[in-house]
Amino acid sequence: MLKQLATYYSTNKFLVWSLFICSCWYAAISLVNHYCFRTYSLDLGLYTNALYDYAHFQFNDSLTFKSESENLLADHFDLYLPLFSPLSYIFGTYTLLVVQICSVLFGAIGIYKYVEYIDSDPRSKRSVLLYFLLFFGIFSSLAYDYHSNTVAAMFIPWLFLKINKNQWKAAWFFLFFILIAKENMALWMIFVTTGLLWIHRKNREKFKQITLMVLVCATYTFLIIGVVMPALSNTGSFQHFKYNVLGANFSEAIKTIFLHPWETFKLLFKNHNGLPLYDYVKVELWVFILLVGFLAISKPIYWWMLLPIFGQKLFHNDPKMWGVQWQYTVEFAGILAIANYEVIKNMPKKIKNCFLILVPILSFATTIRLMDNTIAYTEKARLRVYKKAHYNREFSISEAHQVLKLIPKDAVVSAQSAFVPHLALRDTIYTFPDIVNATYLLISPVDNPYPMDEDTFFQKIDEINQSGEWEAIHKSDEIILYKRIQ
Repeated sequence: MLKQLATYYSTNKFLVWSLFICSCWYAAISLVNHYCFRTYSLDLGLYTNALYDYAHFQFNDSLTFKSESENLLADHFDLYLPLFSPLSYIFGTYTLLVVQICSVLFGAIGIYKYVEYIDSDPRSKRSVLLYFLLFFGIFSSLAYDYHSNTVAAMFIPWLFLKINKNQWKAAWFFLFFILIAKENMALWMIFVTTGLLWIHRKNREKFKQITLMVLVCATYTFLIIGVVMPALSNTGSFQHFKYNVLGANFSEAIKTIFLHPWETFKLLFKNHNGLPLYDYVKVELWVFILLVGFLAISKPIYWWMLLPIFGQKLFHNDPKMWGVQWQYTVEFAGILAIANYEVIKNMPKKIKNCFLILVPILSFATTIRLMDNTIAYTEKARLRVYKKAHYNREFSISEAHQVLKLIPKDAVVSAQSAFVPHLALRDTIYTFPDIVNATYLLISPVDNPYPMDEDTFFQKIDEINQSGEWEAIHKSDEIILYKRIQ
């Protein structure tokens, strides 16, 4: 075994060291953010609480972020959480962050293997590995809690590789794991598989298999979005259609796209919110995408595959969705990497050598820009591992961790958003100001009062102090822990 590992290391030093260095960097972003209370109720707190429920063979009731009980699967049909839930016994509240980092490394190996398969030049696989590991969407995703679409997107290179190699059992396996991540991943897969159908249209066996994949993706999407999720919802409807610029529902949106294609196209670049603050947020996204994917312009089929990703971002009601931040850009990484290197592999040697250097440099340049200065709001402290602010908070981190130890593991807790992920491995956790039947309250007067404004937040604290129902068992200027008086 050791001899085999030594042999593998000697022939794959670049891969091993690249993965090791980037894993340390990713951990310094994601795990440190969590330790420093820079992860929040939405979404890490909610999903960690779901891990606890699934590990105890029960559905999650969404009370971490909703005032009324509802099956969490009605919000996002995410089957990764039940699968990952046993890991919570090992990694605790860090579980999903560890899974997310490992998934990115797995995706990087997949893109490395894919380019190794299509191009015999060893420099190509090294170049694409760096391009992928340094992709801005990877960093923006790792900086903002956990999301299953990040994990799902890492299976894309493996799906492409296995289809190219006619390894159909493995290809179906990876497609299955993408589908069950979230309902929007299934919708995305309709476009990816139809794109693959076009690419492999001349191969009879591949055409048959991929046609079946398209049908499976379309059927799964319809059943989950159109039937299952509405049935689980309290309202009896799908909750995530937030594209009013296109219409009130999916049917109206499709009608708008087909009847008004030019107006729809302009919305990909236009600030339809109207507030000047967001005038150039979409433009910035396009600049980033073109810098990392300009070679893919000659491969329109890959842009077809990305249409739903652009759509879910740029047509959204919330302008914060339009930009380069958060987890909504991670899906670009695998598709653009594949498209770029499909172009590079056929270049003349001298030109190819230049692009093998240029492409990962541009990928890294956009990541530096993400960390440095963006039009779209990005909390830089989440990303800048080289700055002191990344390792500090508005309150004492050591004090906060000590206070957490004062709360019994089986207690019902209401906590401010930044504390929820650390307390989520329990049956019931609420995000303050929802208190309900909580026996402990944990708040910080110096932290962001979300989802309240500052005046409402301090008014709520005054009500607690004057109610006679609570005693402060720990109180400082920065952190207060209340216990309900029996």
